[in-house]
Amino acid sequence: MEKRCANGWVSDARRCESPHFNARPLNEVSMLVIHNISLPAGCFGKSYIDQLFNGCLDVSADPSFIDLKGLEVSAHFLIRRDGELVQYVSCDERAWHAGVSSYGTREGCNDFAIGIELEGTDTLAYTEQQYLELKTLTLALFDAYPMLNTDRVVGHCDIAPGRKTDPGESFDWQRFKKDLS
Repeated sequence: MEKRCANGWVSDARRCESPHFNARPLNEVSMLVIHNISLPAGCFGKSYIDQLFNGCLDVSADPSFIDLKGLEVSAHFLIRRDGELVQYVSCDERAWHAGVSSYGTREGCNDFAIGIELEGTDTLAYTEQQYLELKTLTLALFDAYPMLNTDRVVGHCDIAPGRKTDPGESFDWQRFKKDLS
């Protein structure tokens, strides 16, 4: 099924709306940032990511969560290992995914980027379902936001070098870019 993006929301994504967003200062969407996430690290299929992005993570649930206490973070999308697409923030709003970041001469990539989280780690291969969903989602976003194109898709590592490494060595950029052509 072809995805559509209307008013910043993508059809058939499970909505799990986060309170962690604000207005884009220039109403510009001109970049996609690919991330990875797993909570706890290397564990998949749990509800902890939804809880984190909604500000209700029980930090006592795992010892590794203590550093996440009070953290206000979100992304626009999560693609789970089974290919499920979850949307937390409208693409027309600024999600809080990139942190301190820059691209070229521009600072603050959250202002103009859409953040897509892949459930995974830097070193574990992503699933076929994730690549298929990422392709379909990316093409829908290209249709909805004319400033987006394959040259404007980057990893978190590209906008926060030295601080972030995701989506990691396990992400097949060549395959992904070929899928988009």
